[in-house]
Amino acid sequence: MIREYTTTVEIAGPLMLIDRVKGVTYEELAEIELPSGEIRHGKVLEVNGDMALIQLFEGSRGTDIVASRVRFLGKGVELGVSEELLGRVLDGQGRPRRPFDNGPPIIPKKMVNINGAPMNPYARDYPSEFIQTGFSSIDGINTLVRGQKLPVFSGSGLPHSVVAAQIARQARVLGEGESFAVVFAAMGITFEEADYFVSDFRRTGAMDRAVVFMNLADDPAIERIATPRMALTAAEYLAYEKDMHILVILTDMTNYCDALREISAARKEVPGRRGYPGYLYTDLSTVYERAGRVKGRNGSITQIPILTMPEDDKTHPIPDLTGYITEGQLILSRELHKRGIYPPMDVMESLSRLKDKGIGEGKTRADHSDLFNQLMAAYSAGKNARELAVILGVAALSEMDRLYLEFAEEYEKRYISQGQNEDRSISETLDLGWELLKILPRSEMKRIRAENLDRYWPIPSAEERKD
Repeated sequence: MIREYTTTVEIAGPLMLIDRVKGVTYEELAEIELPSGEIRHGKVLEVNGDMALIQLFEGSRGTDIVASRVRFLGKGVELGVSEELLGRVLDGQGRPRRPFDNGPPIIPKKMVNINGAPMNPYARDYPSEFIQTGFSSIDGINTLVRGQKLPVFSGSGLPHSVVAAQIARQARVLGEGESFAVVFAAMGITFEEADYFVSDFRRTGAMDRAVVFMNLADDPAIERIATPRMALTAAEYLAYEKDMHILVILTDMTNYCDALREISAARKEVPGRRGYPGYLYTDLSTVYERAGRVKGRNGSITQIPILTMPEDDKTHPIPDLTGYITEGQLILSRELHKRGIYPPMDVMESLSRLKDKGIGEGKTRADHSDLFNQLMAAYSAGKNARELAVILGVAALSEMDRLYLEFAEEYEKRYISQGQNEDRSISETLDLGWELLKILPRSEMKRIRAENLDRYWPIPSAEERKD
């Protein structure tokens, strides 16, 4: 039974306080009927005794304490799920996002609460299978594994949106008969950014295997908080009920956290670090921990959250807490970006903690681990040589240091850098690594096992040397 109340006692910003309520629960949906007959929607943020605090989705302008009527619907925020989600662009409430999607409303096979069900840790399966993104700096060095949470740490002005779109259209799982799709959620972005993402997906054909959720900068903060949960609910349905492998890309988590801070301030909660609520860590974990593999299920959910670090500060609460919850990070470098390198991936600072589980024979190639270790050692030596050259000059470097310096320059120009439409297979990435290592003497290959070195860098015979 839906009860109607006219006992509003206070309206402050997007919040309404209702008195003398019965049976209302946390995160329950509400309808607010204005004196004009207009219907607005809200969600219960807090229940204290017989009082309920509601956050309005559409704002409180035009509401009236005396004449507005409030109805509680007895359910939380839900998303209607079906396979028809693929190829659609939706808003933060799961409705077709006009003008990007002019299709009909989706006919759901069932309604699912967007907060999801907690996953039993014992039921989790260990991530161990490779996902190809087409980026050498990810596939070769900081490999993404099915079921992993691997965030991208960016900064204002860096091309994280372009990187996100390229990953979304290029990512794939290797193997026959595997169904793969991308769920893309954008929070607090401009209309221009939204148009770029949708146009890019449609131009490249990626939209056919994608579900896109768009929350624009002028949309309500409460909708911004629901957007990643909408995306993950769609991903869970496709992964665990339709046996698909799903890559979830969330951009920008900084906008999501700012919406949390805005609502926390409206509720007059005691702020934590940098004004963010003290439960920021817990809230982020409810988003990130919905990735993974489940024993006995064929599908999987892999997450790439993207966040812009305010003032490029890795100790800011958002990247700091994200780093604790996730399994590594990909860091975009402002220095590389200024030098025209795309993607400006700082491979030395980046880390994929699960990369060793997703590479090797039967997954990528047997030489992958050795090659990765040698490339990183050589690049590190090359960067050290570059620092010496700045102080002493290139002429003061030893012959070997000059070779390492040349390697570092070529590594950045040819391996890390690639075109915005360049999709490299893992074989192309590994072969390119071997090609670059040949700038150095074979005697410097101290991190590669003899069998791999002989296979990919054979010593010519006496007759071959004569030729």
